[in-house]
Amino acid sequence: MENLSTNELIDQEKLSFDKFREEVLKDYRVACESREASLLGRKEVLTGKAKFGIFGDGKEVPQVAMAKFFRPGDFYAGYYRDQTFAFATGAATIEEFFSQLYADPDVHNDPHSAGRQMNSHFATPFVGPDGETLDLINRKNLTAGLAPTAAQMPRALGLAYASKVFREVEQLKSFTDLSSNGNEVCFCTIGDASTSEGHFFETVNAAGVLQVPLAIFVWDDGYGISVPRKYQTTKGSISEALKGFQKEEGTNGVEIFRVKAWDYAGMCEAFEAGIRAIRLTHTPVIFHVEEVTQPQGHSTSGSHERYKSPERLEWEREWDGIKKMKEWIIDNELAGEEELDDIETACKELIRHHRNAAWEKYQEPLKRQVSRSVELIRNLVDYFPYRGEMLEKTAADLAANREPGRKEVLRALHQALDLAGDDPVGNSLKEYYLDLKKENAALYNTHLYHEGARNILHIAEVPAEYEDDAPLINGYEILNHYFDELFSHNPKVLAFGEDLGKIGDVNQGFAGLQARHGASRIFDTGIRELTIMGQGIGLAFRGLRPIAEIQYLDYLLYGLQPLSDDLASLQYRTAGQQTAPLIVRTRGHRLEGIWHSGSPMGMAIHALRGMHICVPRNMTQAAGMYNTLLEGADPALVIECLNGYRLKEKLPSNLLAFRVPLGVPEVVREGEDITLVSYGATLRIVQEAAATLQELGISCEVVDVQTLLPFDIHHKILDSLKKTSRIVIIDEDVPGGAAGYIFNKVMEEQGGYRWLDTAPRTITAQAHRPAYASDGDYFSKPNAEQIIDVVKEMMAE
Repeated sequence: MENLSTNELIDQEKLSFDKFREEVLKDYRVACESREASLLGRKEVLTGKAKFGIFGDGKEVPQVAMAKFFRPGDFYAGYYRDQTFAFATGAATIEEFFSQLYADPDVHNDPHSAGRQMNSHFATPFVGPDGETLDLINRKNLTAGLAPTAAQMPRALGLAYASKVFREVEQLKSFTDLSSNGNEVCFCTIGDASTSEGHFFETVNAAGVLQVPLAIFVWDDGYGISVPRKYQTTKGSISEALKGFQKEEGTNGVEIFRVKAWDYAGMCEAFEAGIRAIRLTHTPVIFHVEEVTQPQGHSTSGSHERYKSPERLEWEREWDGIKKMKEWIIDNELAGEEELDDIETACKELIRHHRNAAWEKYQEPLKRQVSRSVELIRNLVDYFPYRGEMLEKTAADLAANREPGRKEVLRALHQALDLAGDDPVGNSLKEYYLDLKKENAALYNTHLYHEGARNILHIAEVPAEYEDDAPLINGYEILNHYFDELFSHNPKVLAFGEDLGKIGDVNQGFAGLQARHGASRIFDTGIRELTIMGQGIGLAFRGLRPIAEIQYLDYLLYGLQPLSDDLASLQYRTAGQQTAPLIVRTRGHRLEGIWHSGSPMGMAIHALRGMHICVPRNMTQAAGMYNTLLEGADPALVIECLNGYRLKEKLPSNLLAFRVPLGVPEVVREGEDITLVSYGATLRIVQEAAATLQELGISCEVVDVQTLLPFDIHHKILDSLKKTSRIVIIDEDVPGGAAGYIFNKVMEEQGGYRWLDTAPRTITAQAHRPAYASDGDYFSKPNAEQIIDVVKEMMAE
């Protein structure tokens, strides 16, 4: 500096000022563009071109300030109010915003969800077509937006926790495409009213305990839809309510900042300081952004004038963030009013242009479909003199529809086919109809699971191998040997849960392994199933392979919401561009008492489509399933048999190499007279009953389904039924639970009813929870005598 001339110093100061001015005006432009997108988006809904709209107006200025500190390698977990953030970071364009508003199913037009998510649910690619994790450190990463209130909080904890793991675990230092020494911050947004959810408090508590780089931005506009803040939050302020979490010298906890949504400069200053501290110290920060306005109200479903007073509405107009930013720019002589007016005018024109472009792209394939459908329908009119008038009306109605959707096209074609009947003259119409059905199935019914090279169904079986002198050991020791080898060979694997670290889990599958592999890879958590699942989801997002434990299957209810709403639907919601291959390990079926012996399998099956559900009968099978899952790219739930840990099993010699294929049942006992289908702990009761029935002259074939999702992909159960012509499905879920699911699969989907000589049966637990102790178990769940009686009855029919 001492060597610079006065003129050089003046030039540098001018350059610095010009750069600052340019940056401020760029932020103002993005804020104005986003506001115009919200205003025009609402009109598109109210005129019928879009189905529903929920927008981020009022939050523009906080989000352009927030975006300034979001670096490549960082992660976002948020919800449907964050369009300005997506625009400011370059993760989404205005045209994509409108394409999503129109539910355009072309992934090139809506690359965030391919029309499957409501507007403003943004997502960037995390995996390639073969399930390989992309370079996440050189891009800005947006995890798919979520609409359920506070549902983004659990995964945000995991995304931030991954940075802590990358910083602490030496074996992970080489994965430089996934982390830069844990410097990545997770930015999480939430509406103030949603902080009333337990998800929020559990996440804040866990983040404060763990000390992870999590930045939580609370958008406080004073309402939860129509309900004022005073009914939502203690003391009417989330930052006041959280004061006990404030970090002090010598303690853990979180830092809390309070800023005003209209104070652009103040927010930039606070966000910069807070984010810098997060990167350095991994101390989580909550930014309580107060005095947010909501110019258009909550959504297109109604007007906020119904519940806001005239005084409140006037205050919102006066303290609108963009209005205040404009005043601040003028007051600080960064630009004049005329220049800012020109920016606003240009934004209006730009948004209309992007709106029109998105609409044209959305309509173009539909217009082609309508034109071709009308042509094919009218070609039939002369062939059906008695139905020609109706065919012409069908064609005319479709042609007159100014804004047709795919549904209207398919309906018109279906009506025409009904009128044409089976006449061969309608074959061209039928072919086109079937082509469109196939096309629409690809647009709307794909990517529930990974469809590339790591598809779980592509993984071939590798049988377990045994030495001649293989030891016979307890089931939990099989798992202990397996996990020891797994952690020695795969540095990306982590395991955690209640009592899993120091004592090695309640059933000793991890006994001694924390000492061998480190407390950063195998560790305990608090009693917080919801955020244990979130921790796992976030870690899996970031390219790791977590095994998150739910101590007992009954406790799955506590963690079910993020598994169902977030994890299970993730690949579908992003058209396969994001996956989080978390393995949830638990144990269940039979122990003692109402809350330790449940088997809510029907609940799991129906809530977790998009995950695999494995029900191994022993711990060797469990190890083989873990191997298969780790080779694939999908999330899964593995339910080990709670009463099988001390049963003896031979130790395989190829623990890491063998694979149990998913969706392939195994016949564990050959028979001729009747097929008994079951899984898990109940299978041993079924085998006991089959042995007794053999002595009575009845030959039972016992089939272990092994996995419920996927289920019997090669129809092995049907093969058994073809041989025996009789079937019983035994399950310890409630009546109509998993047994009803299996019945539907075998009887309807596989056509098993064609091979029956007598009515099929299901044997299930009682409708109530299992009673305590051995007698309670016997009279609450299927028992051997019950199975024997049902089989004898069927054989007598």
